[in-house]
Amino acid sequence: MTTPGPDDPAPWAEAMQAAALLAIDPAGLGGASLRAMPGPVRDAWLALLRGMLPPGAPWRRVPLAVGDSRLLGGLDLTATLSAGRPVAERGLLAEADGGVLLLAMAERVTANTAAHLAMALDTGEAVAERDGLALRAPARLAVVALDEGLAPEEAPPAALLERLAFRLDLHAVPPRDAVGKVPDLAAAWALLPAVTAGDDILEALCGTALALGIGTLRAPVLALRAARAAAALAGRDAVTEEDAALAARLVLGPRALVLPAEAPAPEEPQAESEEPAPEPPPDPGDEDDLPDPQALQDMILAAAAAAVPAHLLDGLKLAEAARSRTPGKAGAQKASPRRGRPIGTRAGEPRGGARLALVETLRAAAPWQRLRGRSGARIEVRKEDLRIRRFRQRSETATIFAVDASGSAALHRLGEAKGAVELLLAGCYVRRDKVALLAFRGTAAKLLLPPTSSLVRAKRSLAGLPGGGGTPVAAALDAALALADAVRRKGQTPLLVMLTDGRANVARDRAGGRARAEAEALEAARALRAARVASILVDVSPRPAEAGRRLAAEMGAKYLALPYADAATLSRAVKAEAA
Repeated sequence: MTTPGPDDPAPWAEAMQAAALLAIDPAGLGGASLRAMPGPVRDAWLALLRGMLPPGAPWRRVPLAVGDSRLLGGLDLTATLSAGRPVAERGLLAEADGGVLLLAMAERVTANTAAHLAMALDTGEAVAERDGLALRAPARLAVVALDEGLAPEEAPPAALLERLAFRLDLHAVPPRDAVGKVPDLAAAWALLPAVTAGDDILEALCGTALALGIGTLRAPVLALRAARAAAALAGRDAVTEEDAALAARLVLGPRALVLPAEAPAPEEPQAESEEPAPEPPPDPGDEDDLPDPQALQDMILAAAAAAVPAHLLDGLKLAEAARSRTPGKAGAQKASPRRGRPIGTRAGEPRGGARLALVETLRAAAPWQRLRGRSGARIEVRKEDLRIRRFRQRSETATIFAVDASGSAALHRLGEAKGAVELLLAGCYVRRDKVALLAFRGTAAKLLLPPTSSLVRAKRSLAGLPGGGGTPVAAALDAALALADAVRRKGQTPLLVMLTDGRANVARDRAGGRARAEAEALEAARALRAARVASILVDVSPRPAEAGRRLAAEMGAKYLALPYADAATLSRAVKAEAA
């Protein structure tokens, strides 16, 4: 990203522009992701947005642990028991129709909640089929995702972010700058339906999205809607280059996945000896008034490039972590009948430690009371009405570090590898994960540290790691597989991080011979993949070769080639791949 110059808009000014555009077309723009910690800056932006909305527009807040019945709507238990017949209640999505829905702690929202919100943004309806009811209510709204994440990988679900036009980061805005005046948007609301955009604007926005590596069609569509809102705000009935540039900066820039390519160098003039090319015959009409599509796209692309995230280059190296939300840090998720995060209920009897869901049981029984001949305060609950709670629990992660301490690795990268492992060990300690340390050199692999949560022991074992000797990769993989199996038997999730150059030269029987050693290493790697052990192979050789890439493929591991990375970069890359 280019450093903001004196003429570039300040972050708060852009945030105010985004708020105004969102207030003009809430349902069309979908909403905004607001990355900021609770405080005066975030409160000022939310107050500004709420003041811009039409009078009486709904403003609802979604708690983190919201249930489906509260979000989508469902059976009103109290009214149903009083009336003796099913009575439906509206959910938050229907209540927020025509207004804004605030999503608290969006970086921790569940995939289920994100899917319901995404469907409402796509269809403009809240659909619920539960408790014997089929509900369908209008839900044309905007979602403001309050992102309080600290680490780069902590972000709202990608499916939700894709449907929100704006991605705002207010961390750099000082509280003294968070002031603004609420404009009168009545004229913009009236003008918006009549605003048009020419084909040149559409082509320029799509070309800009393509140049920034944005593969989804939602991005240019949202940019077009933002440009139309900008034109309505300025009192114009047609989108201009200025409106398109603003939309590209606010919508496309923060979504960039690649840096825009530089313009090709101009061609050298032809030599004097060559005959000049004949000039084409002039076309009828005055062409000076026709817009240059390439110049328009270049102008819009330059505006979007000014908003490319500063961490883009690092993010490209760690892009896989940004696109996935698999639970690598906290262990795999597994069902649990007694503890963990509630994930709903199911029909069943409260046996074997299962917990009765009383309210859901009453909900299931309430619609049938009249048919069962019950009236008044007594309720007849039958076996088929019983509901038990379902929980999802994350198992503890045990990260197994297998460090190549052979002569080739010690000569090249053992120092950086030690530093990276120390940083990774510190991260595991913060998350209270278990860590284990394997070292392989000479003719065998040795377990220096069994799974432990003691950071002091881990660092002491790493500090005393010598270097030199052969590279027994097969022995290292066998030892890692045995340790991973022991970890699984304890109910933990193993994650193998192997730092090596992949050049095996010692076989299982401790004999030399590169060909045989490589064949046995690939055989051990296939056994590790068959056991479905999550693995990361970091090629630390100065010139990554095919050996490390082939070994990672046989392991089913993610391959990272970081020949010139220092300890901090190596640690960040492994953290991102593990996430």
